[in-house]
Amino acid sequence: MTTTSANPTKRMADFAPYILQHHGDLRGREVLIVGDVGLDEYVLGPVRRISPEAPVPIVEVESEESRLGLAANVAQNVASLGGRARLVAVVGRDAAADSLRSLLKKAGVSPEHLVVDSDRPTTRKLRVMVQNHHIVRVDYEHRKFLSRSVEDAVLEETKKLMGGVCAVIIQDYAKGVISDRLVEEITKMARAKGKKILADPNPKTPLKTYRGVQIMTPNYDEAVALSGLVGDDLRKDPAFLDKIGAKLKEVIGSDDMIITLGKDGMRLFEGGDITNLPTNAKQVFDVTGAGDTVIAALALAWGSGFSLQQSCALANFAAGVVVGKVGCVPCSVPELLEAVNDTMAHAK
Repeated sequence: MTTTSANPTKRMADFAPYILQHHGDLRGREVLIVGDVGLDEYVLGPVRRISPEAPVPIVEVESEESRLGLAANVAQNVASLGGRARLVAVVGRDAAADSLRSLLKKAGVSPEHLVVDSDRPTTRKLRVMVQNHHIVRVDYEHRKFLSRSVEDAVLEETKKLMGGVCAVIIQDYAKGVISDRLVEEITKMARAKGKKILADPNPKTPLKTYRGVQIMTPNYDEAVALSGLVGDDLRKDPAFLDKIGAKLKEVIGSDDMIITLGKDGMRLFEGGDITNLPTNAKQVFDVTGAGDTVIAALALAWGSGFSLQQSCALANFAAGVVVGKVGCVPCSVPELLEAVNDTMAHAK
């Protein structure tokens, strides 16, 4: 999606001095993440032959690893950028939950606010990979809404943590944690205490579910699906994206909106103003988890006193780092500063 000349484009280098001066403001600030969590598992090895049992490749396993996925990846991005992530989510009573807790501790994120639901498994995504290419993915999950008692437990954990955080992220992967009632109750809590409230929406969830949040961060395809605006005539309209942004803001009752645009960066709708921020990615190996990085960095910066434009710029820098890696890997502070300094050097 290309940008239109009517909307100003800000250079990333223009934000670099502020980020370098104020990145320390993020240190120790608490961000609450509520949503679906999962375990990303990888089986890696070469293919040298085809199975005699069926016309499928045989992967000779050389290594296996597990990583934090879904909202757990958002939490580790907050922690890796110097913040303190407070994660409230639902897991099963199984070995995957134990692995998830262990990985969270290693990432500097406390697992103590995970709610156990014995009626559902911990979400797992098992990827079989050959030279960074997916051969197959196996999902272990139940896509169903929480029982009333489990949802009440999630809200109770959220209430305990709300007072100490600077921002709240509702992270929706449509696994069943995020519901109309949950969002309504969380937004009430956040607004009552003056907290920033953000949502990373899912197009499988009705747009009205997110009423009350201050800002969302859908990508282009998600934004189109959520808006309900369709038709070739609309897509040919140079202002199509702006109409989508306006529709999203109207339905959720917010003045602001962000739509991420991949290689074209992101578009910020702030009140009546629209600003384009270009991507800062130097190379792209894997976009997996980039959206998680964007909302983690955005919430941490915005909650720490950055303006929305400055927060978007910091999120762009962080996302530019992670797409140069494979899998859900967070952006660290040294990597962020290296990207910012590199942009400043090339701007001179």
